[in-house]
Amino acid sequence: MRHLLDTKELTYEQAINILDTADYMAEVGTREVKKLPALRGRTVVNLFFEDSTRTRLSFEAAEKRLSADVINFAAKGSSVSKGESLKDTAQTLAAINADAVVVRHSASGAPQRLAEAGWIDVPVLNAGDGTHAHPTQALLDAMSLRQFKSQTTGKPTRGTDLKGMRVAIVGDVLHSRVARSNLWLLNTLGAEVIFVAPPTLLPVGIEDWPCEVYYNFDEALETHLDAVMLLRIQQERMHAAFFPSAEEYSRLWGLTPERFALLDQMDYETAVLHPGPMNRGLEISAVAADSDRSWVLRQVSNGVSVRMAVLYLLMTGGSAEDFYGN
Repeated sequence: MRHLLDTKELTYEQAINILDTADYMAEVGTREVKKLPALRGRTVVNLFFEDSTRTRLSFEAAEKRLSADVINFAAKGSSVSKGESLKDTAQTLAAINADAVVVRHSASGAPQRLAEAGWIDVPVLNAGDGTHAHPTQALLDAMSLRQFKSQTTGKPTRGTDLKGMRVAIVGDVLHSRVARSNLWLLNTLGAEVIFVAPPTLLPVGIEDWPCEVYYNFDEALETHLDAVMLLRIQQERMHAAFFPSAEEYSRLWGLTPERFALLDQMDYETAVLHPGPMNRGLEISAVAADSDRSWVLRQVSNGVSVRMAVLYLLMTGGSAEDFYGN
């Protein structure tokens, strides 16, 4: 694996290798000294053309825990605002001998262009591009779901997949790179994926995707869901009216206190996830976000472990067996 650009091309074996490596990286995070020397002397550049808080901080924490030198680049305040192209930026990175590049861009396909154009010859990690993909978010979600499965079944996480799990992804699927990356990865790992959204927030051609589609959240909740992932309404990407009002959206497709109470009446456990940032009171209520069922903070913690794992695997060519043995 040379780059991490999407989850659609990840094989089952590659996904399990990343998740098993991330399990070990999570153990590093519990130590008094939360550092490994794996990337000492290597330089990682965080190339962010789009605003970010969680993803940027998570990657930076991961890089520093692996002892890498970190250079943070933000489009605002740089020559990009003067018209510098992606190619010019890439050639600058090559000139300073960067060993890996983490890139977030508002244009779908920008990380792939950076990886394949020949401008720079180092691993490229996609930290989110337009409405296309966000592979490390999907991987941290899968890590969280594996932990939830282990918690409910008593089986260890290492080497296991998500077979038998049913996961609902609810909300703004149309604009969500997280939904797309989760769909491909969760399917690869054996989970059933359903999308729940109003028709206006579903992409054209979704009938050809490997998922079920529900327009009614309450009907979906009656189908034995192991996890419910709420998506943020991405108003910054909306240039039309996709639903009448925020109040109506919350009532019909939000995890309201009333809808959340239904989960407590079920005779099985259901995890609540959200990729963040959360619009409390819109797609998710405060009672759901702060409940014992919420895995939101665990997702943030797992994000550092997953990004440590991906950086380690791409930059060293190693595998999970480096830590766990044969």
